[in-house]
Amino acid sequence: MQRRSKIRRRDTTEAIVGAVTGTLTRPQLLVLGRYDDTGRLRAVGRTVALRPEQARQVAEHLTAAGPGHPWTGVRFAAAWGSRDVLDAVLVRPEAVAEISADRAVDRGGVFRHPLRFKRLRLDVGVEDVPAFGAGPASATR
Repeated sequence: MQRRSKIRRRDTTEAIVGAVTGTLTRPQLLVLGRYDDTGRLRAVGRTVALRPEQARQVAEHLTAAGPGHPWTGVRFAAAWGSRDVLDAVLVRPEAVAEISADRAVDRGGVFRHPLRFKRLRLDVGVEDVPAFGAGPASATR
């Protein structure tokens, strides 16, 4: 009997960088969000650790959050279902990241598994990012 291997489909889409772990000059991973239909920035997931060249690219486009950041006081779980929390640094939600994600989505728009950072989308504004709960933009394998 031949074994069938599982192929997990991954989709590429965009999300807004709202926080990082590490520092603004050496981000380790990104905490990403999307705006809901009321205009509130909602966290949708986090990336796996950034490679050094990705961290340098992202660091050039990060600015520390000022007062009134939508995630002030929010604690982010280190992993889906975990009680451990990330030590996150809030940033101005201005940078758009292209990400790769598998299809496991929870609570109307939160990715269940860590996301893979592909690149910054300097050609896309935060208003162009899919809304919270919207599906991915395109499918890849």
